[in-house]
Amino acid sequence: QVQLVESGGGLVQAGGSLRLSCAVSGRTFSSHVMGWFRQGPGKEREYVAALTWSGTITNYADSVKGRFTISKDAKNTVYLQMNSLKPEDRAVYYCAAAPSYGRIWYKPDFDSWGQGTQVTVSS
Repeated sequence: QVQLVESGGGLVQAGGSLRLSCAVSGRTFSSHVMGWFRQGPGKEREYVAALTWSGTITNYADSVKGRFTISKDAKNTVYLQMNSLKPEDRAVYYCAAAPSYGRIWYKPDFDSWGQGTQVTVSS
């Protein structure tokens, strides 16, 4: 497992932007898949986006496609750039890591999770 620490959450008005960061430490592999999930109040945790460790392949939930971008830098920090935020994007956002691809690559067994960062969008 790797260690994940999220940051960057906060309060933003609808239509605004935030960038979440996830610092990854520990032993990583080229087969790692990184993901972002979120859990809104009274809701189950849901998938947001995923990225291969190389950073070359991404996948997004339909609800965020075209508004959110997942990326990674050379210092092993994974980002989630969130634009055109809506009140329904309000949630605790979690970074996750899986050591290998799933049968559907972006649906692996994520075995490392961060502590979460709160995003609140006011209308």
